Amino acid sequence: MAHDDDLPTLARTGIEGLDDILNGGLTPDRMYLVEGTPGTGKTTLGLGFLLTGVTVGEVGLYITLAETEVELRAVARTHGWSLDPLVLFEMVPVDGFSEDHEQTLLHPSEVELGETIRDMMAKVDEIRPSRIVIDSLSELRLLAQSPIRYRRQILALKHFFSTRDCTVLFLDDKSGSGGDLQLHSIAHGVVSLEQTLSGFGAQRRRLHVVKMRGVRYRGGYHDFEIERGGLRVYPRLVASEHSAPYSDEAMSTGSSELDALLGGGLIPGTATLLTGPAGVGKTTASVQSMIAALKRGDRAAYFLFDERLPTLLKRSAALGMDLAPFVDSGQLALRAIDPAEMSPGSFRTRSVPRSKCTAPRSS
Repeated sequence: MAHDDDLPTLARTGIEGLDDILNGGLTPDRMYLVEGTPGTGKTTLGLGFLLTGVTVGEVGLYITLAETEVELRAVARTHGWSLDPLVLFEMVPVDGFSEDHEQTLLHPSEVELGETIRDMMAKVDEIRPSRIVIDSLSELRLLAQSPIRYRRQILALKHFFSTRDCTVLFLDDKSGSGGDLQLHSIAHGVVSLEQTLSGFGAQRRRLHVVKMRGVRYRGGYHDFEIERGGLRVYPRLVASEHSAPYSDEAMSTGSSELDALLGGGLIPGTATLLTGPAGVGKTTASVQSMIAALKRGDRAAYFLFDERLPTLLKRSAALGMDLAPFVDSGQLALRAIDPAEMSPGSFRTRSVPRSKCTAPRSS
């Protein structure tokens, strides 16, 4: 049985949330597939992966069959990155427009697949990179013209990279017809990026790890966003990973009558739902309960999805429950949330103070 000391150092992706999902990162010297429709962040992920390697002294090579070097550098600038430490290799170089390079004038779909693969291998042998991103598989699929030839060439590349100590990311825009699972069976791991639109609000992005050999990763869907500086991934919440000891003694709501109805008050570790039509006092009861907790010295967080913060503060003060001193001291965190602009994963990672989860929720 292998000991931890015998395991290879994982290749971190540079995306904290994704590395958490992958239990530390990618197994080095393997071939991976990152798939997703245009706009899901594949290029951003690939560039970030290479730049992360640079920080630990690894050489990064970006092979592009789709975007130009100018386009890649423009993408990098939007994130505040410089691609100077990387080697960017366009399969159709600018000097190919001379008469001496007429065979390289053609679009990748018109160039022989074998020539493209040989050029790719030659560049790898010249640079000897530790990390490689190939963008994109759709071009290689067009060149292959048949599933059998496509699979054979991908297998050949896999064997070639395995002898060069390279960690490789293949990017695929899922433009293949039907359910193209050719590379799923060949790749060591597959990460799928998705983008969806709802009837309101901004687009939502999420990812899931389809497969990852030899790694105990966190399955399911995980929300993510494309921000300046790269992808920000929010690992799926697992409640059992966030348990903490607490007292089971009932806590007062601030109203002796309501405490009596609840059998002594609110029980720590539970959730209480206040429901009723507008004007019956749901918000007032919630704020009263929170004020009682704050006066006991507890910390609290209050999230508003409908009401404006100034309105809540003014109404509460008018009822003799001034929240401003607790906000100023940092004991109370008030957050106004626009549910149309925030994913569930993003919401759950918002910084809130540690507190006993006993405050009721109004509906």
